[in-house]
Amino acid sequence: MKPIYVVDAFTSEPFRGNPAAVCLCEKPEDERWMQQVAAEMNLPETAFLVPIADGYDLRWFTPETEVDLGGHATLAAAYMLWHTGRLGFDQTARFVTKSGVLTVTYDAVDGWMTMDYPEEIPKPVNAPEALIQGLGLIPRYTAKNRQDYVVEVDSEQTVRSLRPDQQQLAATGGRGIIVTAKAAAGAPYDYVTRVFFPNAGILEDPVTGLAHCALAPHWARRLRKQELTGYQASKRGGIVKVAVNGSRVLLAGQAKMILQGTLEV
Repeated sequence: MKPIYVVDAFTSEPFRGNPAAVCLCEKPEDERWMQQVAAEMNLPETAFLVPIADGYDLRWFTPETEVDLGGHATLAAAYMLWHTGRLGFDQTARFVTKSGVLTVTYDAVDGWMTMDYPEEIPKPVNAPEALIQGLGLIPRYTAKNRQDYVVEVDSEQTVRSLRPDQQQLAATGGRGIIVTAKAAAGAPYDYVTRVFFPNAGILEDPVTGLAHCALAPHWARRLRKQELTGYQASKRGGIVKVAVNGSRVLLAGQAKMILQGTLEV
């Protein structure tokens, strides 16, 4: 039997933000088994943790596939360790992953956690026809990093009103489509975004930490600010604070424990 948790990440409220399952294992498990558990949980990501000498080994699975780098599930995993007493709040959560070592720190004063991630700078590209047809618009600006398209549109309202054709978006061949715009005047955040991962079995991701590794350098350049706040305007919604730090991006968020249980299989 293994402890398993559900944590809503990038929110301070239950049933908002992005839910992730976190499964604590005593030893490395079979990939097929982990994939089956992730499919059973049917959440955007399930994180599997194994204690090691200098932290935890961490792997992430969507309901469809393993991913090399996860954002909100890392935040959820760190939150679980602190709030179950496996780490002291003054200790740094250290994860060894397929994408290198990732760290998360906790601010006991305000409850915000900060992840240190590599930036994923998108480079300008021509928008493929499938992207234009999938979004039903001609982007103001289109760029792509090693996995995702970043599409800037004219307004926050355009982002919020999108009703994309997921089959067309899947035909772009990329992992994800990140649609973004400058926040409307008076908003308590700098930019707004929505993210679609049809090729990973996620039509719309509630809140995507990794998307902000591309959005942070994009909006830092556009708005001439190194520290920004992004709002992901999915149905659940969530806030991500970002700061560009050289070739790294600091992603800050909150979380809420929703469920604690035991995996008996």
